Amino acid sequence: MKVLLISANTNTEPYAVYPLGIDYVAGAIGARHQVKVVDMNTLAGYPALEVLISAYNPHLVGIGLRNVDTTDATNLRGFVGNYQELVSAVRKASRALIVLGGSGFTIFPRQLMQRLGADYGVVGEGERLALLADAIEAGKNPVGMTGVITPRDSKAATPPPLNQFCARRFRADDTGLQFYLKRGGMMNLQTKRGCKFNCIYCTYPHIEGRRLRFMPPGEVAQTALELQAAGARYLFVTDAVFNADYAHSAAVAGAFKKVGLTVPWGAFFTPTDAPAGYYDQLAAAGMTHAEFGTEALSDPVLRAYKKPFREPQVYQAHQKARQAGLHVAHYLLLGGPGENFDTLAKTLENVEKLNRCALFFFCGMRIYPHTDLYATALREGQISETQSLLTPVFYRSEALDERKILAQVRQQAGGRTNWVIGAGGKETAAIMGRMYRRGYSGPLWDYLIS
Repeated sequence: MKVLLISANTNTEPYAVYPLGIDYVAGAIGARHQVKVVDMNTLAGYPALEVLISAYNPHLVGIGLRNVDTTDATNLRGFVGNYQELVSAVRKASRALIVLGGSGFTIFPRQLMQRLGADYGVVGEGERLALLADAIEAGKNPVGMTGVITPRDSKAATPPPLNQFCARRFRADDTGLQFYLKRGGMMNLQTKRGCKFNCIYCTYPHIEGRRLRFMPPGEVAQTALELQAAGARYLFVTDAVFNADYAHSAAVAGAFKKVGLTVPWGAFFTPTDAPAGYYDQLAAAGMTHAEFGTEALSDPVLRAYKKPFREPQVYQAHQKARQAGLHVAHYLLLGGPGENFDTLAKTLENVEKLNRCALFFFCGMRIYPHTDLYATALREGQISETQSLLTPVFYRSEALDERKILAQVRQQAGGRTNWVIGAGGKETAAIMGRMYRRGYSGPLWDYLIS
């Protein structure tokens, strides 16, 4: 069977993100079927896609939907309309079966099936598309297969996570790779799946499961070397939380050092108690950037958000990372349950204790199904059970709204460049684009720190 995989994401703000997930889906399918990967970031619009589809003539088209919107209340953009145009272009060029998948689809499977008019959907990890392709080729009815839904299904339950990982199908000679290498040279890497934490707003446990499933550190390091050889100038670890397991993350860093990885890398962390010398070990293995999901610096809000740490641990993690020579950023998510004028003032007072770092302030908490925030908003009457959240809805604190939060943050920022509202918007993306064209690489937020 000829399978065409399409990465639908075209959002490049604040920077372009390589479609890592489709590499794994292609790896799962490629052993038994002919597979071609298309990245919409690298095509000149839908007419070029139609020409490509007509020439390839696939039997099945899998479309990966990474996000449904930007999740940023201050720079909100929805992508579902773009996905509708994409599906229309595929239908125009081919009679192939269309299968939807990806993290965005897994959060809203029923709504997206109806909105986009696909033939099938794969909920959860996309490698299950290989089993669906096998069944279709063999003439079997896929209805009832684990993780597969159709427009007529009444349920869209997320299947249990996979126990084994398929090999990532990364091709160093892929012409689409140049799109990302020319825009900062940032490539991504996965070391495990799953998230064991209980943050009220997060969709990772629903998408990947709560059980941590580890990739062998040696295999991760070999993939990192392949990316480096292909021209990557920076690697970002895409795990929900890199230090969710200190032993495994340290082993990955040790494997990087053992194989001689030379490109810098970064990851996302939670500021919990780290073993002695942990950040020094990561820095010695080439890590340069630590991004902390801090969210608040007020203990009542941290408790309401169900974060696995409190204020003192944030300062400790920050200091240890800084002492290791790392560039540090903190992400603050303001205005969720438990937030009021006092807690906001406390957070803004306490961030002043975080020296030499970048601070990203997100004002407003996006409500997603399958989260504790959803249950809270439902209980408080902010949403209804029949309401579709495909159109973005943000949690509203009774004590203060987003405008007041933004005004307070901007006042305290006082024009400091390391205080960033959201992801920075088009202006920040334009600046980063110019820096990338001049040869800079990586996430670049470290240049905001004075």
